[in-house]
Amino acid sequence: MDKQNIIVIGASAGGFEALKKIVSVLPPDLDAAIFIVWHMAPTIRGVLPQVLSKISTIPAAHAVDGEPIVMNRIYVAPPDHHMLLEQGHIRVTRGPKENRFRPAVDPLFRSAAYAYGNRVIGVVLSGALDDGTAGLWSIKYRGGVAVVQDPDDSEVSSMPESAISQVAVNYVVPLAEIGPLLTKLAGKPAGEKIQATMQEDDKTKTEIKIAAEDTAAGINIFQYGQLSPYACPECHGVLTLLKDGNISRFRCHTGHAYSADALLDAITEKIEDSLYSAIRGVDESMLLLNHIGDHFAEANHKRLAAQYFQKAQLAQQRSELVRQAVMLQTQLGTDELAVNQDKD
Repeated sequence: MDKQNIIVIGASAGGFEALKKIVSVLPPDLDAAIFIVWHMAPTIRGVLPQVLSKISTIPAAHAVDGEPIVMNRIYVAPPDHHMLLEQGHIRVTRGPKENRFRPAVDPLFRSAAYAYGNRVIGVVLSGALDDGTAGLWSIKYRGGVAVVQDPDDSEVSSMPESAISQVAVNYVVPLAEIGPLLTKLAGKPAGEKIQATMQEDDKTKTEIKIAAEDTAAGINIFQYGQLSPYACPECHGVLTLLKDGNISRFRCHTGHAYSADALLDAITEKIEDSLYSAIRGVDESMLLLNHIGDHFAEANHKRLAAQYFQKAQLAQQRSELVRQAVMLQTQLGTDELAVNQDKD
């Protein structure tokens, strides 16, 4: 009989301390393998395995591409690399970013669900935005168990709130109860195996290949959704709208993937970048117009110089209008919209 012995955990902001608290109470003979994705900048030296090793007797280390999966181990995704699971071993890759992160939670959860189905326990911890929601849906869809940190107990509640609102999770518990819960669940008989539809199976397999850097001819994400009017903020490729149950998300043909909220976050950030680029261009034209005006003034062409100085003043006025637009531009996302709704 299959056992629940594949535990995948995703965390972002506020997740470091949460992971420490969970691991510190796990028993030394835990009958499961644990896989952790914690969002971090690509340039940060990954210290999480060393920290976890100091507070637990379960060995913890960064995952290595191709290494076998062993029970009673903690595997951590290295900085700037996705961690994926295949039958019996781990893949560590630099595939396209998902939800603007590498490592990202969704590729780990999705690959675990595909490879191990009802043996998987997925855990979403503190974090911003909603990475992990789509992956947790995949775990539930294939018969696994979904555990989410109580949003009221999370340092940053967005990831838990998103998972709870869009996935039929099994457990919503405070941080202090997650470690004991995993201890209770680990090694228990797995639930019923659920066979995915052929369409869902093919889509999941394709997305895992993309994350695994398998970009050979024949991978066509367009066939699994419908073309959207949006362009990928990273490469400007056309985004395909994909569906996981009621969850909408997007992926471009080069592989970048976004939840709806991560896409909104990226687009609003690009708007600000574009506005500052416009300010730079207008300011440069103003400086050049003044420079040419000075040149004509020195040559005693006063009327021509005045024309350039006047154009420079108009350029300055346009620059001020764009600067005001930057000040009015806000970073939109479900968090801010929810706060505004609470105020109404």
